[in-house]
Amino acid sequence: MKIFLVGGAVRDKLLNLPVKDHDWVVVGSSPEEMKSQGFQPVGQDFPVFLHPQSKEEYALARTERKSGHGYGGFVFHTAPDVTLEEDLIRRDLTINAMAEDSQGQLHDPYGGKKDLENRLLRHVSSAFQEDPLRILRVARFAARFHHLGFKVAPETLQLMTRMVESGEASYLVPERVWQETVRALSEPSPQIYFEVLFACNAMSVVMPDWIPFISAPATGLKALEAAVKEGKPEEIRFAATFSTESGLNVEQIKSLSKHLKVPSSYTELASLTFQYSQTVLDNIASIDAEFLMTLFEQTDAFRRPERFTHFLEACSCIATAKEQELSAEACSTLQSLLELCLSINARDIVAQGFKGKAVGEQLRKLRVEQMQEKLKQ
Repeated sequence: MKIFLVGGAVRDKLLNLPVKDHDWVVVGSSPEEMKSQGFQPVGQDFPVFLHPQSKEEYALARTERKSGHGYGGFVFHTAPDVTLEEDLIRRDLTINAMAEDSQGQLHDPYGGKKDLENRLLRHVSSAFQEDPLRILRVARFAARFHHLGFKVAPETLQLMTRMVESGEASYLVPERVWQETVRALSEPSPQIYFEVLFACNAMSVVMPDWIPFISAPATGLKALEAAVKEGKPEEIRFAATFSTESGLNVEQIKSLSKHLKVPSSYTELASLTFQYSQTVLDNIASIDAEFLMTLFEQTDAFRRPERFTHFLEACSCIATAKEQELSAEACSTLQSLLELCLSINARDIVAQGFKGKAVGEQLRKLRVEQMQEKLKQ
């Protein structure tokens, strides 16, 4: 039995990046031997075991054979005679197909170290084209390492394009598209994820209805870059991307999100941003109390003040992309006026003798009056 550290841990060590996860490959062993040494089996598709102490994953070296369409259409084979090179050749990129043995020696049969030095994301072998999920993974790695100068190798981009043309990419299920997309949104350069998918024509397959929002070089991608620079979380990055005037309506946005099973919090914030961001940007210079009251009502700010805060943050990113003005001071003013409205209590109005519909009308009237006074100061 020989044990090798493989994949991202080896890659990130060579890049002098923090190593978050350790993946191990075991060569020359069997499930029976692994279990006899205290490893706990957890794999379903192929034998994976948890180390008895560290609980890290150890997978038996394997080969695989294409048996159907999509990323799940494979038959795996493990045996003591499967070599490390046979295991590594089935991986996606050369920079992820390196291994390190127990003495710290690098095993690099497919030129991953050289591609790291040349800042290239290059596929290991023609087996790459058998798994459409790798199109999304390459785009995500491009988003992760763009700031380090990495590019997708031309031959790999060509192969990805052929996969789209052959129809293989159409077997990607929506849930996996969203999983890779939300992970890409957390990367240092998420706009590159979309740009790579455009470059290989995959956007027309995996997110066909989203193209009007984020066609490069769209305002949405620029707003996404602004959100990254401002350190915004994934929900705001997602919402900022939906910022172009494309002629679509909010129901279509909700339908697109439903297709990919996007979480409701993402969909709601994106819908608000699409509907009302331009209204805020167009009126911020001449803001008045009645406009603000309507905006608060339409965005459900009184019940969801935290979401309104996120909405303003998305608007700020869009303003940057469109070279419009929405200063931090203006956002702070809007926030303080919302807090002022929230401080006016409906219970006090009831105590004054108002009943039924009149309570809401008086509450609204007082809020508008208080904001008017505040704006005059």
